[in-house]
Amino acid sequence: MGKKEDQSDQQPSQEKSKPVLKLYNSLTRRKEKFVPQNGNEVRWYSCGPTVYDASHMGHARCYISFDILRRVLSDYFGYDVTYVMNITDIDDKIIKRARQNYLYEKYLASNYDLDVILEDTKKVMQSLAADIEGLTDIDKKTMLSKMLMSIKYSIENLETAVKSNNKDSIKMHQDNLLMVSRDALADWLDQRQGETVTDNEIFQKLSQHWEIEFHKDMDALNVMRPNVLPRVSEYVPEIVLFIQKIIDQKFAYVSNGSVYFDVNSFHNSDKHSYGKLVPEAFGNAASLQDGEGDLMTQDRISEKRSPIDFALWKSSKSGEPAWDSPWGRGRPGWHIECSAMASTILGDSLDIHTGGVDLKFPHHDNELAQSEACFGNSQWVRYFLHSGHLTIAGCKMSKSLKNFITIQEALKRHTARQLRLAFLLHSWKDTLDYSDNTMDMAIQFEKFVNEFFLNIKCRMHSLLNNTTPTSFTKWKNNETELNEKFSSARNSIHNALCDNIDTRTSLELIRDLVSQCNIYTKNSTNPNVLLLRDIAVYITRILKIFGAISSSSDDIGFPIDNESNTNVETVMRHLTILSEFREKMRSIGKEIKSKDILEECDKLRDEILPNVGVRLEDDENNPSKIKLVNKDELLREREMKKKLDTERIMEKKKKKVELQAQAAVKEAQRKIPPSEMFKMETDKYSKFDEQGIPTHDQDGKELSKGLIKKLQKLRLAQEKKYNEYLASIKQQ
Repeated sequence: MGKKEDQSDQQPSQEKSKPVLKLYNSLTRRKEKFVPQNGNEVRWYSCGPTVYDASHMGHARCYISFDILRRVLSDYFGYDVTYVMNITDIDDKIIKRARQNYLYEKYLASNYDLDVILEDTKKVMQSLAADIEGLTDIDKKTMLSKMLMSIKYSIENLETAVKSNNKDSIKMHQDNLLMVSRDALADWLDQRQGETVTDNEIFQKLSQHWEIEFHKDMDALNVMRPNVLPRVSEYVPEIVLFIQKIIDQKFAYVSNGSVYFDVNSFHNSDKHSYGKLVPEAFGNAASLQDGEGDLMTQDRISEKRSPIDFALWKSSKSGEPAWDSPWGRGRPGWHIECSAMASTILGDSLDIHTGGVDLKFPHHDNELAQSEACFGNSQWVRYFLHSGHLTIAGCKMSKSLKNFITIQEALKRHTARQLRLAFLLHSWKDTLDYSDNTMDMAIQFEKFVNEFFLNIKCRMHSLLNNTTPTSFTKWKNNETELNEKFSSARNSIHNALCDNIDTRTSLELIRDLVSQCNIYTKNSTNPNVLLLRDIAVYITRILKIFGAISSSSDDIGFPIDNESNTNVETVMRHLTILSEFREKMRSIGKEIKSKDILEECDKLRDEILPNVGVRLEDDENNPSKIKLVNKDELLREREMKKKLDTERIMEKKKKKVELQAQAAVKEAQRKIPPSEMFKMETDKYSKFDEQGIPTHDQDGKELSKGLIKKLQKLRLAQEKKYNEYLASIKQQ
């Protein structure tokens, strides 16, 4: 073949190994390659809320984090996800809270005499003091002690008002006492009258109300709805069958109408082991007791063969809702609910199970044990993913300690996108501190990326709607280099998402890519808009996958208010005409030096257009940039600009006053004869020579030669200033 090589002998280059998705599995405490059991299908169960109170930022931490993971698995990696999340509407917390609310409202409606209210609240104080005495939890003890003092002060204020015989004051302090003592009074009433509450509708009303509020919060946070949402109250028959299977397997026993899981029997069997997630917590009585619920009394604990056994079915007492079962009327235990509902819908083995890190033990360990006991397998869950704790300004968040922020409260301070960005800027499995610093990071990221989007949109509007030869420009070194950085960023983001869905690194890479685009734009006389558009489209796609941009938005970047109802192109054409007219008016105003015309042009830019969500940015060498922005954001920017302008003016005035004061001091100093300058400092010196230079200090001690030499130099400098002053007088 002469000099030509035999190409049939050439070997194809070896393809680099592609990164694969790995997830941190709490079961093994390491990152593992994600391999679903059935091809592309992912069966996923997530622990939902117990609906007895308002959702808080701890819930947001959990459900936004898993929403992000779910979106990435389905929309980025292409898995077919069946996502099941439960609603716990049967639980000791719900029962207790419903009874307390009912009894408290009934107490208020009874309009008891003042003497009865005072007597009852004093009994409440005694009961609360006894509870505090027996507590070992310092935080809870502190919280209840503060509550006790508030009730004490309220009672004293009411008694003082009674002595004054002022009806308005008595009414005000009586209402305040009932409000301050609400929780303690409701608990005291429940202890005495809880068993009289027998209407199931009272319990259902509470759970239904808070479920509705929970869904509102999730919609507000742009959390996708689950594919299936089972409620415990709807699955009681399935739960009963599930428990019976465990009894048949000899891993549960009936005791006094309740059913308990036999932990030791399960753990000592050949095929099973208890405490897979947190083996070090095996036998932790305090954690196990918390998992048994608020209504687990000592007599029920004594029904167990072992203190570490847990309830699968609880026999109901008076004042507790009940359902029929082979063991008597009762209700499901907390742990069994999830196992039965998840298995009924998804089968005997799940690909993914998610929940907050606080549920690891005993809830999730108990779920694993009872499910594996029911099905006779040793791997009910393949991948257990736990979201990290949420702290508030460095402090532990706790609903029981009243140290929490509701989702609605958080949304009054920040947008849903800003909250999501804050979570995206942190690892989903690590502790996240909800603080001003955390939110500032999210706001700055949003502002930085949004400005990039606005600039690209502004440039894109200058392109013709129809493709023409001028739509495409020659790529030079700058374009080639930027495209290489774009390609590198895409690969790096893919690697980050494969690495336990690392959104923090992904956003940092997006920030770097935007910075590179900004540098390219600044250094280019005619930036390639199509290349910048491709980068903006990619970043938009990633942020859509993360849930930071609504999937219904077809435009580049963050959508603005009512954008879906606005023909952006039509609006931009009209605004362009207005902007061009304004440019002509500004040019005329500058030529004829008309202050009025220029002020009206500025007023249009600064006062009128922001009210309709339009930001106009003047550019001396190019047409003004037109940007459609959220109206509220523009108005905040305008107010901030006014504030900064006012501060600058005040600072300028302050400096002017300071300079005037300094000048006045200098002028006054110039008028002092050098022979008199030191004689005024009687607190320092007591004797002077014929030139007025000090010779002795205030105590009569002779000054050193070195100090006298320094004072002589100061006198010479003052003599020069004084002579200049005298000369200026003569010139006048």
